[in-house]
Amino acid sequence: MILDTCSLLWLAHNCERLSIPVVEEINNCPAVYISSVSGFEIGYKFKSGKLKLPVLPSEWFAQIIDHHNLLIIDLNLEICIAAAELPLIHKDPCDRFIIATALLKNLPVVTADKRFAEYGVKTLI
Repeated sequence: MILDTCSLLWLAHNCERLSIPVVEEINNCPAVYISSVSGFEIGYKFKSGKLKLPVLPSEWFAQIIDHHNLLIIDLNLEICIAAAELPLIHKDPCDRFIIATALLKNLPVVTADKRFAEYGVKTLI
């Protein structure tokens, strides 16, 4: 499974937005991924003052990745082209990268965004 950026923040901060069954599924999943684009999103929101973190984003990511044993899927040419070729249902480029990654890697996405499912992606929340 792959976490969208909001789900990553919710997991990190024990937010009740993630259901207990999804948290259990995350905890029992052999591999939980995040997209490297979440680094951009969180860093950008932090820098613009829209997101408060207890430490700088680089330290926050190191702690969260280690604590939750997350794996990172880096953006590559295949993902970038697939994201650009998606139907224009979702206009947020960061979410389009996550959707393309999920489709290419056949991963369900932990997200509250209902538009992800319109791409045929299995969603969990």
